[in-house]
Amino acid sequence: MADVGPSPAGAGGGDAARPEAIKAIPIRHWGRWISAVVIVYVAIALVVSLLKNPNTELSVIKQYLFSSLVLHGCVVTLYVTFVSMAIGIVGGTLLAVMRLSANYILKGVSGFYIWFFRGTPVLVQILFWGYIGAEYPKVFVGLPFTHLVFGSFSANVIGGAVAGILALGLNEAAYMAEFVRAGIISVDAGQTEASESLGMSPALTMRRIVLPQAMRVIIPAMGNETISMLKTTSLLSVIAGHELMTNVEIVYSQTFQQIPLLIVASLWYLFFTTLMTIGQHYLEAYFGKGFGAQETEAAEKRAERRAAKAHG
Repeated sequence: MADVGPSPAGAGGGDAARPEAIKAIPIRHWGRWISAVVIVYVAIALVVSLLKNPNTELSVIKQYLFSSLVLHGCVVTLYVTFVSMAIGIVGGTLLAVMRLSANYILKGVSGFYIWFFRGTPVLVQILFWGYIGAEYPKVFVGLPFTHLVFGSFSANVIGGAVAGILALGLNEAAYMAEFVRAGIISVDAGQTEASESLGMSPALTMRRIVLPQAMRVIIPAMGNETISMLKTTSLLSVIAGHELMTNVEIVYSQTFQQIPLLIVASLWYLFFTTLMTIGQHYLEAYFGKGFGAQETEAAEKRAERRAAKAHG
């Protein structure tokens, strides 16, 4: 028998054939760390400067932070925010369904509504509803173009808060319509076809199949709009809406302590927006169950692009 010599290194599958482990040394981004330190340093310096500035008047902030007038303004702010968003969500859903309808009249009415309310500034709309009594001193409820009247009331009874709710709610419906429409479009068309093959009506399909799946795309936009709505309520101060900003203005118009009172308002707005952000996170997690992270992220980006076009 011929003598077979030892196999050369690398010919077999032994440990000698394995390459050495690569020692990956991460690149140290010194610029990122330096810029982060500079930003934190400047932020701390600004906060310290604000707190040590005698014109900040910390005692005034403590005095009015939990005062009854400010707390009442917070309650009105939350009330106006959520009622306006409720009007916006319901109205926006109806407008989105009308916009996607095959009926040209419904589509046209929805398109005109969205065009009108997106094309006029929200401040102008607030002022219009605030002074609606000058245009219509008495409002009649009845059948148009007939003498049939069911009742009437004076437009002067519409207060600042109610006028603000009407202005913000109707304006929000125009923007929510685009968010809801983007969410509906993101649902695969096969879902609708499958439900129709089972004999479900279009309305039932929309309510049971399409909208629940569209919520994972609608919720992020809706959460952002709610936070934006909370801050937009400050515009009601131009019609004395008695929300947070109005009540703060009432105080500093008498005490001339504008900066401390504005800080009080800012602290409350930050507090409420933080709570809403946390709630939005849990809602997104709830409606995002059963969907991959990449798929959900892609759908959200598509909705954001459509929303950006809508706001533009």
